[in-house]
Amino acid sequence: MTPMPLAPGSTLGIVGGGQLGRMIALAAANYGLKVHVYAPDADSPAFDVAARTTCGAYDDAEALTRFAQSVDAVTYEFENIPRETADLLARNAALHPSADALSITQDRLSEKSFINGIGIPTAPFRQVDTPDDLARALEALGLPAVLKTRRFGYDGKGQRIIREPAEGDRNAIFAEFGGAPLILEGFVPFEREVSVVAARSADGSFAAFDLCENEHRDHILALTRVPAPGVSAETAAAAVEIARRIAEALDYVGVLAVEMFLVRDEAGERLIVNEIAPRVHNSGHWTIEGALTSQFAQHVRAVCGWPLGDPGRVGGLAVEMRNLIGAEAEGWAALLGEPGAHLHLYGKGEARPGRKMGHVTRLID
Repeated sequence: MTPMPLAPGSTLGIVGGGQLGRMIALAAANYGLKVHVYAPDADSPAFDVAARTTCGAYDDAEALTRFAQSVDAVTYEFENIPRETADLLARNAALHPSADALSITQDRLSEKSFINGIGIPTAPFRQVDTPDDLARALEALGLPAVLKTRRFGYDGKGQRIIREPAEGDRNAIFAEFGGAPLILEGFVPFEREVSVVAARSADGSFAAFDLCENEHRDHILALTRVPAPGVSAETAAAAVEIARRIAEALDYVGVLAVEMFLVRDEAGERLIVNEIAPRVHNSGHWTIEGALTSQFAQHVRAVCGWPLGDPGRVGGLAVEMRNLIGAEAEGWAALLGEPGAHLHLYGKGEARPGRKMGHVTRLID
């Protein structure tokens, strides 16, 4: 296993071949690193920008071992790889973030239990393994509430809001999820959703980008604004401190995002953590043009054992990042002609509804 720090010319392995892996690979290339991407799909966008690729399943132990032994360190672009895969990779190469951090954050029950365990608030929640569990959880948490799969949910998939007692029979609701382990979360009356994207190195160094405000459409992130407008400096600092505490408790190495609800009531502003993303994050895409060090460059620095970069905004300017979802990417020519618009397309073939095809960033005077 190669010791840290890695030297330029080393090979960074990336598990997962989507747009996040693609942008990590591009950032690594800027630092003189080679990239080897492992993913199960032959048309993975990250394959187009990698020095070497392996198309293999996430449970193919032989292929994973060969991949890990061919690189100097391994990271991943998404959290839904099996824990067994992460353990196998870690036995053959330096893996960042760790298998333990991955395991905690890829299950909503263990994640929320971990967050509460370090004294940070989340929505109230209950484990749901049977229809009777669901009935007891609804009685305890009240309505409305959100029933979610514990694993593999993203962009609103694998969840259902229950608003009324007579909305459906609990057995039928439970059956909708096909027997998957579930969690019921109490409703949080939030004003807006915010996030902190931050990085931590193995030596404990920490750097956070400014607090973002995120707007979703059909459960998919549509727009990110930085800095989060109308949020007090004290609340923004508290959000960064929450991210720091989480990263330290996980002994985390790499970039992570902490998504939070901002609640305003008679007591003032407060933050409730929604979830942790143990990876670079959609709400951090603005950093490519908007920050002195992008989240992707920061992640490469962290997992390679290099000093973290300056996370400050370029010129102190406000930044807006808008996702291009589905057919919205067909407006690429107009965006290229727009002064001050920074277009990123992910190299995906079919522009399906709900599919993230790219994003555009604008710096605002």
